[in-house]
Amino acid sequence: MSFSTDTWERSLPIRRAIDDLPFVRGLADGSLDRERFVYYMAQDALYLADYGRVLATLAGQATDPDELLFWAEDAKTTLVVERELHGAHVEDFAAFTRSPTCLAYTSYLQSLTTQGSYAVAVAGVLPCFWIYADVGEHLLEQAAPLDRHPYGDWIGMYSDPAFAESVEKAKAVADRCAEEASASTVERMHVAYETASKFEWMFWDAAWRTETWPI
Repeated sequence: MSFSTDTWERSLPIRRAIDDLPFVRGLADGSLDRERFVYYMAQDALYLADYGRVLATLAGQATDPDELLFWAEDAKTTLVVERELHGAHVEDFAAFTRSPTCLAYTSYLQSLTTQGSYAVAVAGVLPCFWIYADVGEHLLEQAAPLDRHPYGDWIGMYSDPAFAESVEKAKAVADRCAEEASASTVERMHVAYETASKFEWMFWDAAWRTETWPI
């Protein structure tokens, strides 16, 4: 069994819990109120700014030229293409600061790149690719027709073949790393993947609560 298949099966309860979140259900049927969606888009843009830096760091750590190119290209896509879509929904990014969950998530991913294991860092960034793709697939199934959905332009990005290809490439990199890693490193990869998956749940939940700093 490959690492990606194994870690996906281990984390299925988290993945199912994400589908049950009121924010995700509201996205699917279009009932999500605009304020929560704008909050989410602003936080996602702030998240992606840091996530892009993490991907760029992975590019610097990669020893395989194809992997270096993959991470570098995805870092650019994260910072340019997706930011343009966020800008279509958020009028004033300056009005938002990173929520506790957003800051904790990106800080965790950044910390993985400093621990001396490229493989573990790769496993940590994989949920952002894979879980978003899986959520997006379910949203596409439920939200059609997109031209009548209030958030159809955002949901529609999941139908982009380039996005699906990136997910498969990220999984392949993780699988290659796991094949060449020790058993202890593979287990650390599982922990990183599971922890990042939990942060994915927390990120959606924080958007529903329009989370702010308590003090």
